[in-house]
Amino acid sequence: MGTYEDKEVQKVVGLILKDYEDERTINAIDVHHQPDKDVIINVIDQLLTILYPGYYSDKVFRVYSLKNTMSATIENVIYHLKKQIAIVLKYTDEYASASQETLDEKAKELTLSFMKKIPQIRNCLETDVDAAFEGDPAAKSRAEIIFSYPGLFAVSVYRIAHELHLLSVPMIPRMMTEHAHSITGIDIHPGATIGKHFFIDHGTGIVIGETTNIGEHVKIYQGVTLGGLSTRGGQKLSGVKRHPTIGNNVTIYSGATILGGETVIGDDVTVGGNTFLVNSVENGTLVSAKKQELKFVNKKQGQKKTTKEK
Repeated sequence: MGTYEDKEVQKVVGLILKDYEDERTINAIDVHHQPDKDVIINVIDQLLTILYPGYYSDKVFRVYSLKNTMSATIENVIYHLKKQIAIVLKYTDEYASASQETLDEKAKELTLSFMKKIPQIRNCLETDVDAAFEGDPAAKSRAEIIFSYPGLFAVSVYRIAHELHLLSVPMIPRMMTEHAHSITGIDIHPGATIGKHFFIDHGTGIVIGETTNIGEHVKIYQGVTLGGLSTRGGQKLSGVKRHPTIGNNVTIYSGATILGGETVIGDDVTVGGNTFLVNSVENGTLVSAKKQELKFVNKKQGQKKTTKEK
């Protein structure tokens, strides 16, 4: 005969198990027809190996076997990515009732289309590495940037996810960028459009929304938000331009917030730190927040001195 505590535990177990019986979204337990987050993260790691073969490749392999190693890595990515895409296609209206054969064929088509974009992605990333090296005097080499800069990691994953997003692959692009977000604190939606020579300095706390458009040679510091004015419309706003457009040769300093789908930041603009913008800015403008009044108190004498920053 069980103890009172055992009986109470069984009651709690029964209570929770009963809660699984309805058809709420959070009760989906068919693990065989859900994307595997661990597999997708592994695909990201292998894609980084393909994008930066001299930096992420397995050091066990000798240089003369690099081509063979990369061939195996590429084939492995195609195999696993294709399987994951076939799974997530089931979450779309178009393929919800499709046969497994149809899903597999479409997944193969999408996977190969994506893999053909790898040289294009690598070309973009080369410009991003250059932008980081040229824009950060603390960088000692391009290798240091590739090995250690969280901004480049987040941008690399974004550029992978963005190409999948353009192919209308559901769910996986967002899982990829949220993985990078969880590691770096940099949140870039895969739907955002970002030009070449993009540099994120420091990076923590950056948010770049889904419909953001960013030109070339743009530099962004930590704590910047490129967001929407309001999300009260919910799903009615899906597909609507909600986030700002940033021109070419723009620098946005830390803590700046730029909101709204109609907000356009022109070319050659500098946006100062802690600036809040919901209106467009003309080309060649310097935007800065009004300096706050500072108060200095002598802790021993209790005397106050007030001054404004110049």
